[in-house]
Amino acid sequence: MNEAFTTHSRVPAPINFLLGLLGGAVGGFLGYFGFVWLMKQGYYAVALPGVLLGIFAGLLAPRRSWPLGILCGVLALGLGLFAEWQNHPFTADASLDYFLKHLGDLKSVTQVMLGVGTLAGFWFALGKKAA
Repeated sequence: MNEAFTTHSRVPAPINFLLGLLGGAVGGFLGYFGFVWLMKQGYYAVALPGVLLGIFAGLLAPRRSWPLGILCGVLALGLGLFAEWQNHPFTADASLDYFLKHLGDLKSVTQVMLGVGTLAGFWFALGKKAA
């Protein structure tokens, strides 16, 4: 059996989950500020916060974890919505309540990118496959 796999399998599930959440927090932070920076450069990458959240969660969690993947997918969606609302609020009303009630009014590309960020946040946060 691969030595790295046996070491990884010895990590208790709660520690694995917490390491993944720590990685997700770092990745989400970097992704949010990366999104803002890219927006100032003229690019639109609202999927970036969710993608980096998932990648960093998966990198720090040594074991594959479905609960971690699901939670990170939900967090990636929330972070993507927050990033969009903070940086592109509706002109009619900039409140979060109005934004959430009118998610269907977002541009198609925004909806697709939020979906990509959510799926990537879930998929990458699952972690490494068992051997």
